[in-house]
Amino acid sequence: MRNPSGRGLRPNALGTFDTVVMAVAGSAPAYSLAATTAVLVGAVGFAAPAALLYCALPMLGIVLAYGRLGRIDVNAGAAYSWVGRTLHPFLGFLCGWALVVAATLFMVAGSLPAGALTLSLFAPELAGDTWQATAVGAAWFTAMLLVVLGGVRLTVRAQLIISGVELLLLVLFVLGAVVHGGAAAAFDWSWLGFTHFDGVSGFASGALIAAFSYWGWDITSNLSEETRDSRRTAGLSALLGVGVVFLLFEAFTIAVNVLLTKEEITAGGGANTLALLGDAVWPGPGGKLLIVAVLLSTVATLETTLIQVTRTLFAMGRDRTVPAAFGRVHRRWNTPWVAVTVVGAVALALFVASNALGSVGDILEGAVGAMGLQIAFYYGLAGIAAVVAYRRMLLSSVREFLLGGVWPLAGAAFMLWIFYESLAELSTASVAIGLGGLAAGLIPMTWYWRRGSSYYRPAKLDAVRTLAAEADVPYGDVPRQHRPAADETLATDF
Repeated sequence: MRNPSGRGLRPNALGTFDTVVMAVAGSAPAYSLAATTAVLVGAVGFAAPAALLYCALPMLGIVLAYGRLGRIDVNAGAAYSWVGRTLHPFLGFLCGWALVVAATLFMVAGSLPAGALTLSLFAPELAGDTWQATAVGAAWFTAMLLVVLGGVRLTVRAQLIISGVELLLLVLFVLGAVVHGGAAAAFDWSWLGFTHFDGVSGFASGALIAAFSYWGWDITSNLSEETRDSRRTAGLSALLGVGVVFLLFEAFTIAVNVLLTKEEITAGGGANTLALLGDAVWPGPGGKLLIVAVLLSTVATLETTLIQVTRTLFAMGRDRTVPAAFGRVHRRWNTPWVAVTVVGAVALALFVASNALGSVGDILEGAVGAMGLQIAFYYGLAGIAAVVAYRRMLLSSVREFLLGGVWPLAGAAFMLWIFYESLAELSTASVAIGLGGLAAGLIPMTWYWRRGSSYYRPAKLDAVRTLAAEADVPYGDVPRQHRPAADETLATDF
């Protein structure tokens, strides 16, 4: 049965616990640690915990921005819709396009390691073979594609099992690391300070990698049209999800500093770093168990990334800013089956093409930087959009000013700053992929703008007007001095 609104996605299918699980799975704790630990330590050394900490603070500003925007515009396109209705439709389209590009890159950067990790468990001598890893990774990706196609409830059930086992293994190893004690270095509070960064450029490099680590929690907003009480649930779930992954990231990077030398970390690379950590905590089976955790995390985040990109394309197709077919849903499963099918076909083609780029590690390292640029771009614009949408309410209280203005704006400024600073630090390949991916979006944007898509003539997103409409009170009848206080729960939900 279709949604009565005509949008097609199944309403009220998910609750708060479901979306918290999806937020955690979207950030993929074990995968993110495996993908970024060696790169992060190579960039900032002992300052890895500090990079994650100082990126978490502005990231929370973006989480607040998403929660507040979701209160006044429930849309599967999330930043694509919000930025387009507050700043400019061109910028909104590029936000949606940036997520599509980042997610597509992740199909390669995530599926190849999934294949390599599977081989390392059952046929270690084949783990470094890119062709073999591509074949097994493609099989994992296809399986997740079918799960996502089968509906949001099936997706969440699979996620509960996969992420549940992953988190259990990670918590056990955190506890094991605490009991084990230091082997390479003693814990030092300076690891959470600025002394270990190599200047401003070094800090920016570390922050960009950290931003990629946190990426994925915003899936709660892409699922908002399918969530009960989504105006509150999506933002709250994102906040809880980021809190969980932040604690895990800090615990593991500190454990890595304590138990492994920088040479061991950077020489191991990728999942091998966690395997070394596992062996240090639990000699013998420890390394294998952490590889299992990374494999499960990789598969889990493939699923959540598929949801993000297909829901975004669904919203864009519905608005006729990409082919309208992307806005179609399956009559039985209420999923955007055209978007799922096209994304799957493109990703599988990229799997084959990626073999020409080199080893699994080379592909992963280049993709992380490019994805970081895309993420910083659309998160930064979303933060600004929240401040603009709530501008009439910001002076109504100190709480509103800080949570609705200062923190989201600081988060946006931080994201756009690391975007700019990192252009000089990243490899030429990463910059070319990152900026080239954004530039490619100018083609469909111009085409559908010239064809007169209504998206490019938006109704402006204004918190006070929206709240007045929800209360069934004409905006002109609301006394100006009372308009900022139209809904106090907006400031207290977070």
